[in-house]
Amino acid sequence: MGQYDEDLYRASGVDIDAGNEAVNRIKPHVMRTMRKEVLGSLGGFGGGFLFDKNRYEEPVLVSGTDGVGTKLKLAFALDHHDTIGIDAVAMCVNDILAMGAEPLFFLDYFATGKLSPAVMEQVVKGVAQGCVEAHAALIGGETAEMPGMYPDGEYDLAGFSVGVVEKSRMMDKNAVKKGDILVGLPSSGVHSNGFSMVRKLLADHHVSLMDTSPELQGTIGEALLTPTRIYVSSVLPLLEIVSLAGMAHITGGGLTENVPRALPDGLGCEITLGSWPMPAVFSYLTQLQEIAQETLYRTWNMGIGYVLVIHEQDVAKACDTLREFGETPFIIGRVVAGEGVVYVGENSHHG
Repeated sequence: MGQYDEDLYRASGVDIDAGNEAVNRIKPHVMRTMRKEVLGSLGGFGGGFLFDKNRYEEPVLVSGTDGVGTKLKLAFALDHHDTIGIDAVAMCVNDILAMGAEPLFFLDYFATGKLSPAVMEQVVKGVAQGCVEAHAALIGGETAEMPGMYPDGEYDLAGFSVGVVEKSRMMDKNAVKKGDILVGLPSSGVHSNGFSMVRKLLADHHVSLMDTSPELQGTIGEALLTPTRIYVSSVLPLLEIVSLAGMAHITGGGLTENVPRALPDGLGCEITLGSWPMPAVFSYLTQLQEIAQETLYRTWNMGIGYVLVIHEQDVAKACDTLREFGETPFIIGRVVAGEGVVYVGENSHHG
């Protein structure tokens, strides 16, 4: 490409030099995520991963892809970009974990109108941190500079992860029985779902992201940007000790929509309200405006980010083990005949 051509390409809004700078900036973050199975180096046409087939009789690859959603709007508004990548990883690896799979590697997709190497470095720093927490290698990704597609200062972020599970140990809904216990693991806050409703609430009530509140440490914006928890380090080793009947990652649709995904036809569950502490951010949001219980539990996780379905005789051992791994498990309900979720307890109604 001649100099005139490079100038023309830059004038169109694409800066190859900025892209090269961004790659150089992210290399040290990517290196933090490496596993011994990774082949090749950053910048190739594909990421290589040497699969250890001797560890499995019948290995099943499990994949998942997701984005961060409109939580990105808060990152733009606050100019705070180093945690949103954790959300991108969490949304993918928690999903494949719910199938019983160990995350192996992750790839990210970052698209923007005009590339800022400094912003991209912060985003990938978060992606790398998420990969470290998930014990997954960041083996590649795509940076797309697309003038005219995004407003200045905005970008999109999505990810893709692959994990592996022994076929005989893959989660199977048919293992769930009436009387099984639901054990919830706490969320860190809103995680990465329901932000369209969050943003509407804040706008309707003229709340600034820089506002503070007695129940929140720091600003409302900081509380809302708290990254999604990654449950790999506590749940994966638990699977070596206790046989779980099922798992659910509580994402879009909340407890109401996600727990039934782990249950077979003919079985539903009762969830006992008040059986776990609600993070302060939900208390703050629900004080802004009265919201129907049904809407709350179908939109937000309300403090439970991950649910384990456990046979009753294994619950004590499972909870003790989870505590050893640094978790705070809560018994939040049980499997019953029927379908869907019924909320019981104080201020409850049937959902």
